[in-house]
Amino acid sequence: MAEQPKNVHEESSFMIKVATFIVDRRNLFFLLFGIAIIFSLVSMNWVNVENAMSAYLPDTTETRQGLDRMEEQFITYGTAKVMVTNIPYEEAEKISEDIENLESVIMLTFDNTTDHYNNFSALYDITFGYEETDDRALAALDEVEAMLSNYDIYVSTSMGDASAEQIASEMQVISVLVAVVVVTVLLLTSQTWAEVPVLLLTFISAALITKGTNFLMGTISFVSNSVTIVLQLALSIDYAVIFCNRYKEEHQTLDIREADIVALSKAIPEISSSSLTTVGGLIAMMFMQFGIGSDMALCLIRAIILSLLGVFLLMPGLLMLFGKAMDKTKHKSFIPDIPFVGKFAYRTRHIMPPLFLLVIIGSYLISSKCPYVYGYTMIETPVQSDAMIVDEMIEESFGTSNMVALVVPAGNYEKEKKLLKELDAREEIDYTMGLANTEAMDGYMLTDKLTARDFSELLELDYEVAELLYMAYAVNDENYAKIVNGLSTYAVPLIDIFMFLYDEVDEGYVTLEDDLMETLEDAHTQMQIALDQLQGEEASRMLVYLTLPEEGKETFAFLDEIHTIANKYYEDAKILVPGEATSQYDLYKTFQRDNTVVNVVSILAVLVVLLFTFMSAGMPVLLIMVIQGVIWINFSFPAVQQKNLFFMSYLIVSSIQMGANIDYAIVISGRFMELKDKMPKKDAIIETMNFAFPTIVTSGSMLALAGIFIGQMSSDGAICGIGQCLGRGTICSIIVVMFVLPQILLLGEKIIDRTSFAVSIPLKLERTTGLMRIDGRVQGQINGTIIGEVHGYVRGEASLFVNMGKMEQQEDDGSSLEAFIQKEKEEKNA
Repeated sequence: MAEQPKNVHEESSFMIKVATFIVDRRNLFFLLFGIAIIFSLVSMNWVNVENAMSAYLPDTTETRQGLDRMEEQFITYGTAKVMVTNIPYEEAEKISEDIENLESVIMLTFDNTTDHYNNFSALYDITFGYEETDDRALAALDEVEAMLSNYDIYVSTSMGDASAEQIASEMQVISVLVAVVVVTVLLLTSQTWAEVPVLLLTFISAALITKGTNFLMGTISFVSNSVTIVLQLALSIDYAVIFCNRYKEEHQTLDIREADIVALSKAIPEISSSSLTTVGGLIAMMFMQFGIGSDMALCLIRAIILSLLGVFLLMPGLLMLFGKAMDKTKHKSFIPDIPFVGKFAYRTRHIMPPLFLLVIIGSYLISSKCPYVYGYTMIETPVQSDAMIVDEMIEESFGTSNMVALVVPAGNYEKEKKLLKELDAREEIDYTMGLANTEAMDGYMLTDKLTARDFSELLELDYEVAELLYMAYAVNDENYAKIVNGLSTYAVPLIDIFMFLYDEVDEGYVTLEDDLMETLEDAHTQMQIALDQLQGEEASRMLVYLTLPEEGKETFAFLDEIHTIANKYYEDAKILVPGEATSQYDLYKTFQRDNTVVNVVSILAVLVVLLFTFMSAGMPVLLIMVIQGVIWINFSFPAVQQKNLFFMSYLIVSSIQMGANIDYAIVISGRFMELKDKMPKKDAIIETMNFAFPTIVTSGSMLALAGIFIGQMSSDGAICGIGQCLGRGTICSIIVVMFVLPQILLLGEKIIDRTSFAVSIPLKLERTTGLMRIDGRVQGQINGTIIGEVHGYVRGEASLFVNMGKMEQQEDDGSSLEAFIQKEKEEKNA
């Protein structure tokens, strides 16, 4: 056997060995994938899905700190707004009494103001006696709905997972439609009917395993849970198509097994390299402060890796299994050649590049004015969820409310009273609610200070009993000695003395008459609810209802002003103002950083991959300029239409476009650079476009239609925005790489060549005689001169440079070459 040259030859030989192992051990991989799929069908139910955007805010944001503080210090009871329509006020009052009498309801707000009765509709604000996350709160709401089943009712609540269930239902329908599209596209772009089940089985296996391994992340966002599988299909189906096309190409001269092995050995490095641009774009999302970026990036990168494993380990066995069926079901390709595109490119090579440059400059300026929003209230979706419809109906009759919480240090009711009074005087505030301005009884607020005489008169309690009660309370006061001498003027906040009295009665130190005891019980229940929600051991909470919208410059500026006002009363203290408006303010601030970071990192990651793919500094710059230009064009649409766009849609879609859509440009560029020195430039670009069109139309149509379906059929603002931008962006990418990139390559090929830094690897000239097997791209003489890719046997003399592949001496038994090849096939098949 002739000595093999090192470097590329050893690499090729190694890949052949790897491919041979995978193909020959296909039953082992069938078993492993079967086990993984069965496990995944069980484990896909283990994953926890986080439905709150705020959960992914950085720990340094005010919203995250405020929510953590409130969870630690306060109890949040389950609440619901229930609107009953088409009823007179008298009947609305009766319904109010019936709801209030339910054991599970601890508070009901309803009156004859337009806040609760308007246009023959009644709005009940109900608080249940269970925490918001307690299943009993949902059961209590079901009880209310059952009681009102004979009325037209609309329920708005943050309890439960109704929205998540609707999103899951929508994505199931979308997945089915995308599956139909995939099958249709594969049938139209296939060359043999039996290749379609090979491709589908490969993808379905990878998708199921992806779904089944989500639990490894512990908790994933509702966005990742909804769109990962659909995007995995659109992003990774290319890999299976590339391998399948390689196999069909090799099978023209080799039998099924050999074609499978050779195709796999070539596809592994080729597909791995192709996937790096997509992964590079996704890695950029991991640098986002907003945690959904990292969450989605990790989900999609894992999905791509599992897709690669499916193509490399499962698909070779499927090709062996379906190989004969593929041979029998060949048909004429439905994808036509498109020579007119190449001819158009050649004729307009001096026109399109400068025109495109003007377009992308204009698009950059326009897209920079894209109206990004940070919450759902200003987003219109083609489909409305049940919750959105209910909220809209309630808003029509009773208006909107924008509430934020103000969390301050506990322990000073006087400061709270002054702070609430100053806030109530602001026109940006509708009203506030805290212990210091909540009425208890007879005009007294919960935190008003009462003397023993005042308290005895309020409850019609014997003065001596009240005096003893105050004296017992004063024992725990640090100024006890001074208080004893002036007990008649000693004043205690109403809520504190009430709670103390209840504890004394409960422990048996004080006995009250039945009527007074009933009053105390009712008051204690209401006060305990107020304390649970508004006062913790270290913090107090006040609710501030704004007249401003949930987001906007005016709202964000006033949130800062609330801090300024509160800091006058609580100097050097940690003031927190959590709420939906603050959450959107935090998202706005993170977007200012994330926008720059994602763009820079995605460009750099893809640039590095392209740099070593093409061994040229000019090519990556041209390709990235093209795709970045398409991204600006994509986000010019909402700017021109003045259509609000959820900020996260831009961050995610721009990363996916940069990483995935650039593959289309790579297919065209790589083919053109290979052909441009072998034939006239016009013929090279025509041949390039004929070659690239089937790949681009297959992958591009799937990704575009997947995005369009998501954008048109999802009721969630974030998911809808991702779909719309991805679908539109992919269509723009296809148009640009088909009708602009070829002209750029024709005009810029000299720049690409001059910036090339490819290093020529010295090859060893191999000489041999007799029978030999040649696999790879070779240059030299075989009883004549040959340059090309060879797979076959030679008997004679050969003097060749083996550029990619190997040349092996075979033991010659003297039989005819045809007989020898047949014998080799029989031995391998055996």
